[in-house]
Amino acid sequence: MKYGFLILLLTSFASALEWAKTFKPQKGWTTSTIAHADGKNIKTQNSGKPYFFTNASSPKKAGYLQTITKFGDCTVEAEFLIPKDSNSGIYLMGRYEIQILDSHGKETVGYGDMGGLYRRWDNSRDPKGFDGVAPLVNAANPAGEWQKMIIKFRAPRLAKDGKVLEHARFISVHLNNQLVQKNITAKGPTNSAQRSNWASKDHIFIQGDHGPIAFRKFKVTPEDFSKIKK
Repeated sequence: MKYGFLILLLTSFASALEWAKTFKPQKGWTTSTIAHADGKNIKTQNSGKPYFFTNASSPKKAGYLQTITKFGDCTVEAEFLIPKDSNSGIYLMGRYEIQILDSHGKETVGYGDMGGLYRRWDNSRDPKGFDGVAPLVNAANPAGEWQKMIIKFRAPRLAKDGKVLEHARFISVHLNNQLVQKNITAKGPTNSAQRSNWASKDHIFIQGDHGPIAFRKFKVTPEDFSKIKK
């Protein structure tokens, strides 16, 4: 596809005000009226009401974007654009990363590709990285095209003393209308997690310092997945 300005129906996107209600202000993240991929970068323009949210102005220095609200069980609906070779991720509860990466066209994908559950890390282990889960299929669109991800997440269940009764679980992850994860367990925080302790609710984070990304939708719906069977 030829990359050009993507000016879409305004009713499809969140306004800047809605973004402000979802996320805490964060260094390196701004709103934009227009967002489109240009090689390894995202070009933006502010010529009216902003409908995109992006780290394009400082993709290697922006902080981790953080929701204002803490979530446990939830459904996350995200629509985003990344340019060539870009890298980001959505961290449920600040701990469990579903990877965003320019993975289009790869014959074999791993935990570090688009839709993968990123690996955990422990310097005392051999190998140090472990528990990553590759996506079931490579459903990534080409860089520069908009992508859609829907995550259904079940938070860990904790006893009153904080002991883990049930680990966190990704009931499903759909990428561009294809199932890429089904009923996988996340036994602990993945590498670069923003939290390390146990909790039943916490903020959702978006990685901002590994490459450019722009969002036109990020919606979190609280759920109760208590009755969902393994």
